[in-house]
Amino acid sequence: MTTDTPDVLPLALLDQVATATTRLLDTARTLTDADVIAPSLLPGWTRGHVLAHLSRNADSLVNLLIWARTGIETPQYASPFLRDFDIDAGAPRPLTEQVIDLEASAARWSALATTAPPQSWRATVRTRAGRAIPAAEVPWMRLLEVEIHHVDLNSTYTPAGWPTPFVHRTLTQATTDLGRSIRSPFTIRATDTDFTTTLGPGTPTHTIEGPTPALLAWLIGRSPGTDLTGDLPNLPAWR
Repeated sequence: MTTDTPDVLPLALLDQVATATTRLLDTARTLTDADVIAPSLLPGWTRGHVLAHLSRNADSLVNLLIWARTGIETPQYASPFLRDFDIDAGAPRPLTEQVIDLEASAARWSALATTAPPQSWRATVRTRAGRAIPAAEVPWMRLLEVEIHHVDLNSTYTPAGWPTPFVHRTLTQATTDLGRSIRSPFTIRATDTDFTTTLGPGTPTHTIEGPTPALLAWLIGRSPGTDLTGDLPNLPAWR
């Protein structure tokens, strides 16, 4: 998985998170109470589940930043059960409560991230999956959550709205991660950039082509790939 070099402060990423959060909040404010309980793009989750998850994810990453700043181990989530419970409990809330929570949790994240001392970004923390990472990777984790789950709200924001730098980095990350699980190799080729790579070992048997946002959306399970050309295999889940 691609990470930022821990010797580099992730200041540009903090700006990207702030911009992505503003777009997310703008979309959330256009929803209604009826929209909140309607299906999202994630199986079994309403839009309210997505909003609640985004709020609790911000708080979970605050925990990692506290760990990095103080040196006191602070797990991302207290437990898998409580993580799921908080999302389910928060999902049916009215839109006003959802937006207030999303704004407040984002503000808590921003306050801690933008005041982090340089040495804290070099500290090692662990994700909820137990992976040890430099704290400098935490802003990228938040950007992934905001950009991808914004699409999952199943509203007006689509993969075509993803910023180009985000698409390029995530596409590289996703192809690297998924390539480890692919047994029948194939090539993907972007039609709008010079991006080309092969997933899986050995000689590829076919090529899948399309715009970079469309390729990324398919690879990470946010699109059936109807806007791509080529024989689309079933893919393992990403993240």
